[in-house]
Amino acid sequence: MSARRAIIGALASIGLLASGGSAWAIDILSGTLKTIGETGIVRLGYRENSLPFAFKDPSGQPVGYALDLCLEVADDIGKELGRKDLKVVYEPVTSETRIAALTSGRIDLECGSTTANAERRKLAAFSPVTFFSATKLLVKRGAPVGSFRDLAGRTVAVTAGATNEGVLRALFARLSIPATLVTGRDHAESFAMVRDGRADALGLDDVLLYGLIAAAGPDGSAYTVLPDKLSFEPYGLMFRKDDPQLAGLVAATFQRLAESRELRWLYERWFLKRLPTGIRLNVPMSNELHTNFQVIGLQD
Repeated sequence: MSARRAIIGALASIGLLASGGSAWAIDILSGTLKTIGETGIVRLGYRENSLPFAFKDPSGQPVGYALDLCLEVADDIGKELGRKDLKVVYEPVTSETRIAALTSGRIDLECGSTTANAERRKLAAFSPVTFFSATKLLVKRGAPVGSFRDLAGRTVAVTAGATNEGVLRALFARLSIPATLVTGRDHAESFAMVRDGRADALGLDDVLLYGLIAAAGPDGSAYTVLPDKLSFEPYGLMFRKDDPQLAGLVAATFQRLAESRELRWLYERWFLKRLPTGIRLNVPMSNELHTNFQVIGLQD
């Protein structure tokens, strides 16, 4: 299904276009697509250090897996609106500011490592799943912490606005573990707390921990990620809810990418091949993610 057919179907379902209608004029658009059609600008919110989902390359350019997916959506928006001159503007956001940036209209799509959970779905809409992660703990090698059960009396860093804080607070309360949580503004700052000895562990999504270790270069060998999976984190691109036209286009973009196998190629580019920073993550696609991609059209 093309993005145009998906949006026309969405319009027909809410009575804005007769079924089987032809291409629309700007006055029958609504929500995000109407705004983009009038301004010629699509605003992408990105994370500055969520490697490999969204980060800055050595030249300072925002890049990453989630950004590539957002750019595919932006390209389809331009085609559907007939705007070859559509301008992409990048807006930096953090875990703490991303939802407010979206709901206020400062950004149109959030391109990062955002968990699509029930609580967030009350505030925003999400694309099909782009990655499956889990909360884990990073510690220094040789530290007397081999499990979350060893954190009694210790300090754990988390990133403000991330789901990991709630996961760890609930875990510590349920098991009566007297640990202290401290928050960093972003993942780099949270990691620095462990590096500098201000925290004994960092609680974060496992793939982001691997990215921090890889980005640390030779110093990364001083850290390890503990095996305990403390939560289940399905990621997605985030956009404003109650916007059926944009939702239809996003779904159609992902279907196109799956059917053409570009979805697999994009994954391999960012998780298996060498990154612009010169490192490799070597994180194969999980069975869960492969199955989800198959549901939307990926063929082996």
